[in-house]
Amino acid sequence: QVQLVESGGGLVQPGGSLRLSCAASGSIVGINDMAWFRRAPGKERELVAGITRAGSTNYADSVKGRFTISRDNAKNMVYLQMNSLKPEDTAVYYCYAIIIDSSRPWVNYWGQGTQVTVSS
Repeated sequence: QVQLVESGGGLVQPGGSLRLSCAASGSIVGINDMAWFRRAPGKERELVAGITRAGSTNYADSVKGRFTISRDNAKNMVYLQMNSLKPEDTAVYYCYAIIIDSSRPWVNYWGQGTQVTVSS
């Protein structure tokens, strides 16, 4: 079984920075796309940033220029550097990946989420 575990969330003041990390572990054969989603209370889940295995990226308009997604294929990790944080960035952030393991074809996996709170 493959697992995704996020870390790096917490409380930060407006204008501050956080770096989220997501580690994939288990019987991994390959990892295709990886992404960060978020869900604020009472709102729909939204894509924050995505990255292909080759490194092509895309961002939500609301975070473009402030957030940077990156990955380390050797470590099976994906990161989200968040700068110039705003209160509206407050949400639970989820790691997502399309993975093939030793027993299944390409399937999607989700982490449990990490809370990011931006408040003065």
